[in-house]
Amino acid sequence: MTEQGKRTYAADFLTELFQNPLDPGYADAAERRRRGGPVTGWRRSTPRAVTLVTLVVLGLLLAMAYRQTMAAEPSRSKARAGLVTQIKQREAENAELTGRADRLRAEVLRQRDAALSGSAAARLRNLEAATGLGRVRGDGLVVRVADAPEKSDGVTAAGGPNLGRVLDRDLQDIANALWSGGAEAVSINGQRLTATSTIRAAGGAILVDFKPVVGPYEVSAIGPGQLERRFRDSEAARLLDSVSEEYGMSFEFRRVDDLTLPAATEPRLRYATPSPEATPVPSGSSAGGGGSPSPLGGGR
Repeated sequence: MTEQGKRTYAADFLTELFQNPLDPGYADAAERRRRGGPVTGWRRSTPRAVTLVTLVVLGLLLAMAYRQTMAAEPSRSKARAGLVTQIKQREAENAELTGRADRLRAEVLRQRDAALSGSAAARLRNLEAATGLGRVRGDGLVVRVADAPEKSDGVTAAGGPNLGRVLDRDLQDIANALWSGGAEAVSINGQRLTATSTIRAAGGAILVDFKPVVGPYEVSAIGPGQLERRFRDSEAARLLDSVSEEYGMSFEFRRVDDLTLPAATEPRLRYATPSPEATPVPSGSSAGGGGSPSPLGGGR
C-alpha cells in the first residue's frame, strides 16, 4: 500500500508469462544475429553441402544393399527349391519302403501260419494283438482333439501365445485314461501304441514313437462297452473339456462300431546279459579291514 492509501499489485507469474512469452535468451540471440548481419560465404554453404553428401552416401548404401539382396535371391530360391525337392523325394522313398515292409510282413505271417499248427498260430495271433504287433478289429471309442484357432491383434496382426494348443501331455493323458478305462488297443493318428511307445514333443511337433503326427489328433481305442462312460468320467476328459470351453480347443469323442487298428512296427529288442562274476570276498573280512560286510553295502 502506498502513502496515499492506494493499493498497488506486482505482476504475477501468469501475467508475466502472457505479456512476455519469449525467453529473454532468444531475444538476445536474435539481436546478436541482426547486428552480425546475414550469414554468407562458407558458413552458409557448409551445412547444405554436408547434408547433400550425407544423403548421397545414404542413397548409395541403400542401392548397394538392394542390389546385393536381389543378386542373392536367385541362389536362395534355388537352394530352397532343392531342399523341397529332396524332402519330397525322401517322403516318396519312405512311403515306398513302408509299403514294401508291409508286404514282406504279410508274407512272413502267411509263411509262419503255414508252418505252425492251428492252435499255435491262433495263440501267437492273440499274443500279437495284446502286445500291439497284430492288427485288431472291434468296437471302440475315437477321441478327437485339435488346436484352437490362432488369434491375432487387429492392429499389429501379431499373435499371442495359443493356450488352446494340443500338447504332448494331452495325448498322454488321453491314452492313459483309455488304458485305465479298459482299452485293449490304442492308436494315435494310425500309430499303434505298445508297451514301449513314447509320446513326446520335439520343438513344435509331437512325436509318437519318433514319428511326427499333426493335428487334428485322433486317439482310437478298442475296448468294452463301458469305455465311453469311463473315459467321460476320467480326469483327463474333464480337464480337456474345461480347456476347450475356456481357450477354444476342439475336443470331442464318440463311440465307433467295427473299428480297425493297424499293427505296430516290430520293436528292436534288447537283451540283458549277466555281469562278470565278482571276486569272492573271504568270510569274516571286508574291504575296509574289519567287520562283516552289509548285504546292501553298509548301513546304520
